[in-house]
Amino acid sequence: MSNSSGIQKLRTVLLLGGITFGLSALALLIAPELFAQLLALAPSNELSWSLRMIAITLVALTGNMLVTSRVGTDQGVLWAARVMLVSAFALGLLTLLIPAEFTWFTILYALVGFGFSFGYAAFLLKIARGK
Repeated sequence: MSNSSGIQKLRTVLLLGGITFGLSALALLIAPELFAQLLALAPSNELSWSLRMIAITLVALTGNMLVTSRVGTDQGVLWAARVMLVSAFALGLLTLLIPAEFTWFTILYALVGFGFSFGYAAFLLKIARGK
């Protein structure tokens, strides 16, 4: 994979990741109680506020990912992909470590994180190998 092709694929993963985080942010802002229930967490005012605060952080991350995917330099895309590889994996792992029973949503949410992490890793490795 040429560097140009690999960078373009990373831009696409960043774009899709940004859209995914944007949708998560919207869900957390609008219905934090539902999100908590889907993760088998007991809803509370404190948890709802925490989830809304996370949503605002996700809005910022979404914006950065979308901008980087569209107008970031190749080096910027590579660094963003490295950061997101670790962050997406950590999101998947932490989702599985939530102190609550597993639900279909917990597993799905973790798989989304691991899936994005895998996508970043695969394209970064192909670029590093010059394939």
